[in-house]
Amino acid sequence: MKLYFIGADREVTGSCHVLEVNGKYIMLDCGLEQGRDIYVNEDLPVSASEIDAVLLSHAHIDHSGLLPKLVKDGFHGKIWCTDATKQLCDIMLKDSAHIQESEAEWASRKAKRSGRKQVKPLYTVQDADIAMLYFRVIPYGETFSPVEGVTARYEDGGHILGSAIIYLTMQEDGKTRTLAYTGDLGNINMPIVNDPSPRESTDYVITESTYGDRLHEKIDNPVKQLADIMNRTFARGGNVVIPAFAVGRTQEILYFIREILKNDMVSYKDFLVYVDSPLAEEATAIFEENTFGYYDEEAMQILREGGHPLVFPNLRMVIDVEESKLINTSDKPSVIISASGMCTSGRIKHHLKHNLWRPECTIAFAGYQAEDTLGRRLVDGEKDVRIYQEDIHVEAEIVELQDVSAHADRDGLVHWLTDNPEKPRNVFVVHGEDTVAESFAKQLQNDCGYEASAPYSGYVFDLLYNKYESTEEPDRVLSAEEKKEEIRKDQEREQDTYSQNKYYNELMEKGQKLIRLIEKHKNAKNSELKKFLKEVDKLVSRWD
Repeated sequence: MKLYFIGADREVTGSCHVLEVNGKYIMLDCGLEQGRDIYVNEDLPVSASEIDAVLLSHAHIDHSGLLPKLVKDGFHGKIWCTDATKQLCDIMLKDSAHIQESEAEWASRKAKRSGRKQVKPLYTVQDADIAMLYFRVIPYGETFSPVEGVTARYEDGGHILGSAIIYLTMQEDGKTRTLAYTGDLGNINMPIVNDPSPRESTDYVITESTYGDRLHEKIDNPVKQLADIMNRTFARGGNVVIPAFAVGRTQEILYFIREILKNDMVSYKDFLVYVDSPLAEEATAIFEENTFGYYDEEAMQILREGGHPLVFPNLRMVIDVEESKLINTSDKPSVIISASGMCTSGRIKHHLKHNLWRPECTIAFAGYQAEDTLGRRLVDGEKDVRIYQEDIHVEAEIVELQDVSAHADRDGLVHWLTDNPEKPRNVFVVHGEDTVAESFAKQLQNDCGYEASAPYSGYVFDLLYNKYESTEEPDRVLSAEEKKEEIRKDQEREQDTYSQNKYYNELMEKGQKLIRLIEKHKNAKNSELKKFLKEVDKLVSRWD
């Protein structure tokens, strides 16, 4: 009975872990890496066709985004998830596939001009459609058996609509082991969705650690925080641009703005709210249709009163590209919500291009920004960025919305783990940046008395005997700057080698010439040979 760590180990995206039980293989999430890749991920322990089942925690692409490739590579088992997760994956995987196809087409055009090979997409929209045929829906609280000898159950993860904490009971060689996998553990007191369900007793826990080294700044009223940003931006005549994940974060922002309008918290009345993302529009429709069993009590009360948490008169859903372009031609202040949340792709880049240079505007970040993404660079204070081959000087106000993260912070993670007094045998800390995952594992050891570790991709753990079987650290993936530095050093080494070989070869030529000169003086007088010998001997003595 083994646990293989594959993805999002000492990294934040690309979640993937594999369980081996009785010769069967179960994958926990199958995510696509986003932002900078820090470590080289280990390959799956078996081929895609030998994976028997996938247990999916939620729909976000960094947890689900490689499922079409898995199916394309030969997987033919079942993909288990909640109904809401399946519906969201249906739109998100197609959107991801469309991005893969578009990027491959663009790269292929460049390759053709330079005589290089055409670039194929990681997977296509057709691959995403085929992958959806393998999905199977399971409600919260219902036990099922993904493979023989293993039972599983989903409980509310409180992260986004349909997200789940996955509990497994595994039997092998007459022994039983239990495991909990958090997926992404939700923050408490967030709009729309319920708080995460409490931890149940298990032998092992795989926990995320996105915010494992920090606390969310607590504010009394996150709605007022957003209203204040809107008021001061509108007073300057600017736009509030909010990069937001199409699923989860966009809907939370809409909930806040509905509350702002309901309570008359903004002085400027003639503003519109644009959700400029076809994916976000589809996701919002799924949020509107899936309420029972997913919404928290406050959101359900709004429904009972005849309203809807995500609908208000000022809202405009933008689908058409031409309509999207017109948003930035208006001279009226507005709120623009667009994907992607880390500003790596999508229409948000166009809105940043048109608003970052304007001091009257505000860019309000509402979620985690991974390393080496445009969002991270802006949050970290970069003043000059490049978008679509154009240099942009940042003059807009850059803010982070506090206490609105969909992830539990350090204290939230600790509370969830320790609220159940029964300690697990071992806690595996994943889905956190390198030093963050390590520091959170140490905190669990020192402050909570837990056995805890932050594995790398490629680590293998024996669940029956509670020990690591393999602990070989992976290679690091160099950043763009590190690659430049490596190239510079290689060039210096090549130059040194060239220079060294150049003079050595010249010296060898001189040596051969000296031999020929000696042979030429074979019949010379003894007095001349003696003089020649003395000069050669002097040279040899100097260098010997």
